[in-house]
Amino acid sequence: MKLNEIKDNEGSSKDRIRVGRGIGSGKGKTGGRGVKGQKARSGVAINGFEGGQMPIYRRLPKRGFNNIFSSDFVTVSLGRIQTAIDAKKLDPAVTVDAAALKAAGVIRRIKDGVRILSGGELTTKVNFDVTGASKAAVEKIEKAGSTIKLPEVAASAE
Repeated sequence: MKLNEIKDNEGSSKDRIRVGRGIGSGKGKTGGRGVKGQKARSGVAINGFEGGQMPIYRRLPKRGFNNIFSSDFVTVSLGRIQTAIDAKKLDPAVTVDAAALKAAGVIRRIKDGVRILSGGELTTKVNFDVTGASKAAVEKIEKAGSTIKLPEVAASAE
């Protein structure tokens, strides 16, 4: 086979339809747009318009609730922290907090705080000072001989 013998497979591409080029083409005169009316003209954008009837997106009730007071934590797995320690980006002798994780490039931004999740294993002894942690993560941290400092949560009145 030579470069000048290369060609597409049969039927792999179709010729484009030339619209509005005479009645003999089968797509002449109105160019496949039907007859008259708004949609026969150019520049029509009527998605969601139902001919003056109240559109369905306005007939249906709104649902859900967006809590403006909710906290948005950055989540970090133990495995990701261990990887940063192994790569000498995090110093295990210094307390690991949100600022240290950001400086090491483990997280991009601090948001409302950092929450540690239990994914992966922690083998190095490290002191943590973070906003939150899952129960499984706390168990793994304590099993590795590390300590974790979490903010005191106000007891809920029951």
